[in-house]
Amino acid sequence: MRFADLDCVTVDANGTLIGLADPLPGLERGLRSHGVERSLGEIGAAFRTEIAHYRKRAPDGRDSQSVAQIRRECCGIFLDALAVGLDIDSFLPDFLGSFRFQPERRAVEVLSDLRGRGLAIAIVSNWDCSLGETLEQLGLTELVDLVVTSAETGLAKPDPRIFRYAIERLASAPERALHVGDEESDRVGALATGMLFAPAPLATAFEGWT
Repeated sequence: MRFADLDCVTVDANGTLIGLADPLPGLERGLRSHGVERSLGEIGAAFRTEIAHYRKRAPDGRDSQSVAQIRRECCGIFLDALAVGLDIDSFLPDFLGSFRFQPERRAVEVLSDLRGRGLAIAIVSNWDCSLGETLEQLGLTELVDLVVTSAETGLAKPDPRIFRYAIERLASAPERALHVGDEESDRVGALATGMLFAPAPLATAFEGWT
C-alpha cells in the first residue's frame, strides 16, 4: 500500500489511540477506603457490567450534564453488581478517579508521521462528548484535525454514516480514506463506507506502506 493513495486516516479512540490503564487496583483501594472488601475478580466482573452499560449510554452524553448523569449511573451499576450498599455520591469521586487514559504504544509517533505526510486525521469513536477533553489532557488534540463521537452525531459504529460524516468533513472520498480500529464494528463500518481498513494497533497498522 502507498500513503500517496490516501487523503485521510480515521482512528478509533479507545483501544487504538488511547487505552485505559488498569482501573481495578484503584477501584479496590476506593472500596477499601469505604470499608468494603472485594476480590479483584469480583471488581473486574462488576467493572465489565458497568462498561456494557456505558457503551449503550455513550451516545446520550451530549453535554456536561448528561455526561455527569451517565457517570453517576455507571457508578451505581458498579456498586449494585458488587452488592455494595454505598451511597453513590460518596463513592463517585473514588470511582471516577480510578479511570486514567494514556496514549497507546507509539500512537503519538504514528500520528505525527501521518501528519508529516500531509494526511488529514480524524478520531471516530463511540464515546460521549467528553472525548475531546480527554484527548486535550493527553496532549493529542494538536495531532488530529477532527474528533467525531457517537454523542455528537447520534450515530454509533458500525453505522457507516458516522464514518461518512467524518470523511466528508475532511473533504475526502471514501476510497482515499483508511480507518484503524480494534473492534469488529470498526472493520464492518469502514468497509461498508467504502474505506480501507487496517487493524489496530497503530504501532503496526502501516507496516509495509511506502
